[in-house]
Amino acid sequence: MKHAYIFPGQGSQFPGMGKEHYENSAFAKKLFEQANDVLGFRISDIMFNGTEEDLKQTNVTQPAVFLHSVITYRSIESASPDMVAGHSLGEFSALVANGTLSFDDALSLVSIRAKAMQKACEMTPSTMAAVLALADDKVEAICAEVQSETGEIVVPANYNCPGQLVISGSIKGIEIACERMKAAGAKRALVLPVGGAFHSPLMEPARDELAAAIGATKFHTPTCAVYQNVAAKAVMDKEEIKQNLIDQLTGAVRWTQSVQSMIADGASAFTEAGPGKVLQGLVLKIDKAMQVSGVS
Repeated sequence: MKHAYIFPGQGSQFPGMGKEHYENSAFAKKLFEQANDVLGFRISDIMFNGTEEDLKQTNVTQPAVFLHSVITYRSIESASPDMVAGHSLGEFSALVANGTLSFDDALSLVSIRAKAMQKACEMTPSTMAAVLALADDKVEAICAEVQSETGEIVVPANYNCPGQLVISGSIKGIEIACERMKAAGAKRALVLPVGGAFHSPLMEPARDELAAAIGATKFHTPTCAVYQNVAAKAVMDKEEIKQNLIDQLTGAVRWTQSVQSMIADGASAFTEAGPGKVLQGLVLKIDKAMQVSGVS
């Protein structure tokens, strides 16, 4: 039996996150203070006492979810992953878990990524939408049609599980695509309350900044394979890991395909480390025979 550890992304944050860890573990407290130093502001105060609105700012959300996930993972004394994966931002937590990145380096990259993505969002108003109960190939075809007919950007962004796909693009493009998805039989096509078109070509302005930061960061040989979002297969090569992290900004999160690859490679137990239970639910929708658990 192979054990996979999985890490959530943006959207799983909640007010008060990590406070219990801070109060009950000297090790957690040390990591929180380390994070405050690395980031140059007291993210712990925002996590423990901030409102939902405070936590929604991308430059806060991403480091907060990363920090909570790593602290949670390190609180599992028996943790010995055979493989790891993370959903979008969660990929950085996964790379700390398998030893590819140090905590400080990963946190710095997450912070740079968040700020660069925020800037890209401000340059072009854009959004994302969830499409439910429509086949992936149908969603892909409608996105391609809207792009070719209107010149607007619309792409599949998150393959979360069968029947749940998130699309990303310009506001007008997403509106047109949502109407067409519903006409094609989607149960729902719902615009999401997000700051921009993550995992689409509209994130291209953030790419150079992240690429430069990744190029200047020391990557170590991983202790086990990471199943990266854009590759959806086991990756052990440091250079390949770096390139996949850069490509992830503008490429799709192929979560369904990643989990299917992990199962094909022998995974039968999945533990989600970090805030929320979203990934546990997605794994069961991909294969209900899997054993899932979570630590938050």
